[in-house]
Amino acid sequence: MRSVKERLLHSALFEAGGLVLVTPLANLVSGHGLGKLGTLGVALATVAMGWNLIWNRLFDHWVPSRRRSVFERLAQALGFEAGLVVLTLPGVAWWLEIGLAEALWLDIGFVVFFLAYGLIFNTLFDRAMRRHLARGGSS
Repeated sequence: MRSVKERLLHSALFEAGGLVLVTPLANLVSGHGLGKLGTLGVALATVAMGWNLIWNRLFDHWVPSRRRSVFERLAQALGFEAGLVVLTLPGVAWWLEIGLAEALWLDIGFVVFFLAYGLIFNTLFDRAMRRHLARGGSS
């Protein structure tokens, strides 16, 4: 089982990396300003970090292994993203002053990006943690 400390590290690294990558991409695709998207990104990352802690804690109970199959990784990523869309869609529409349908399309773009990013990040993070723990580090 992963510790709260490990989950906090995971969430912080995941969200920081995601913000650095997705904000300029969202600007190119949506035409919304970097400042507005950056502020939205920080707000969404904050919500996502809380949701990430909750979701991954639940997922760890359902699949308590550090060696997960691609199917299990995909289920982890899809469940997280679906929950995040439900939590954030109204706020995205409000902040960007767009309709729910347009916000949903923007969110779908984020989901596609973060599914791929999450799959890669989670695999690399678990490998790094296995190495750290094998060297006698704490989780």
